[in-house]
Amino acid sequence: MPSANAPRNTRIQTGSWDTVRRSDVSRRTFNPIRDVLSRPVQPLSTPKSTKEPISLSIGDPTVFGNFKTHPVVVEAVEEAVRSFSFNGYPPSVGVPQAREAVASKYTHPQAPLTANDVVMASGCSGAVEMAISVLCSEGQNILLPRPGFCLYNTVAGSRNIETRLYNLVAERNWEVDIAHMESLIDENTAAILINNPSNPCGSNFTKAHLKAILDVCERHRVPLISDEIYADMVFSGQVFTPTATLTSTVPILTLGGLAKQWLVPGWRIGWILIHDRNNAFAQVRQGLFALSTLINGPCAPIQAAIPKIFAEIPDDYLQTLNSQLETHARILEAELAKAPGLEVITPQGAMYVMVKLNINSFKDISDDADFCHKLKWEESVEILPGECFAYPGTVRLVITPPQDKLHTAASRIAAFCKRHSK
Repeated sequence: MPSANAPRNTRIQTGSWDTVRRSDVSRRTFNPIRDVLSRPVQPLSTPKSTKEPISLSIGDPTVFGNFKTHPVVVEAVEEAVRSFSFNGYPPSVGVPQAREAVASKYTHPQAPLTANDVVMASGCSGAVEMAISVLCSEGQNILLPRPGFCLYNTVAGSRNIETRLYNLVAERNWEVDIAHMESLIDENTAAILINNPSNPCGSNFTKAHLKAILDVCERHRVPLISDEIYADMVFSGQVFTPTATLTSTVPILTLGGLAKQWLVPGWRIGWILIHDRNNAFAQVRQGLFALSTLINGPCAPIQAAIPKIFAEIPDDYLQTLNSQLETHARILEAELAKAPGLEVITPQGAMYVMVKLNINSFKDISDDADFCHKLKWEESVEILPGECFAYPGTVRLVITPPQDKLHTAASRIAAFCKRHSK
């Protein structure tokens, strides 16, 4: 029998259910790329294309089957699975062998790492979520690149963290406008995030430019998140520099993963490298360990494959991959240069080409979203508008489809531009 003094349960109701309300976090969560791709194509007055669809929209190098991971990668996973040693729950921060292998691969005399400085994540996207969550609290702000990968905004916005977008300058191969970045910092700035090499820009910062960014962090005592998922994926004449190797004072969380360089984005394995400086990240380290318990670590067999992957893939694997990617990038660059109203910013790495639109040169194109909508309707080519990256007036193209499809897509885009030019 309930006590006579027990509170009355006023929740009990009769009749039909009311609509169950979604949470505030879910209402604040918005991914513009997924939103754009899920929109139905609105009918236009012009005839709809019956051509074979070609998608240059999603940064997944495996879609067309022309970019395959090295056989050693597959063998490593097969061995891990057949060992029956990784069927249980792994440590939430990561399988010890994986953490050791990642630390060994990325350690540097100017930025030494041990296994305890590595936290495994569910893809680099999971690493982004953990890094922002551990450094930023509700009501604080984080500085993000514009144009930039939209997931940064998605993660911060869902947690009620203010995003302040610093400009990248297209005319300087998408370098940071340092003065603008610095002007956005205040007492509530919890972190600055950079992405190098860049999605969506396909750019690669010089060592001098990275030092200029670190100088801003140093002056204002703001920690840095360096998303380096495209580490070492640069084209001829370019040199990739890990940001953490350029400072002995600025604390940095470096993000990476298997997805891009090893061509397995669906395997969802990423990591955070904790580059602590003078024990400034003592609490952050504890916070990352705590956040890792939310999912009890990513897939154990894939983690267990990492030591073999890093040790046995031939030295020429990455060189060959970068050469193939550069060939694809130059095809798009050369072909699109022939199209009226387009200005291609020469890519230096990663898997993307950014193109500026001269909207005034078109007679019936209102903006980048309209350009992409009409292109998909009339030519069956899907690319992403700059609005997805907070940079209107541009479009992003993925360079990984087969060369014949790149030629075909570029030819269709050129024909579209000529048809709509004034």
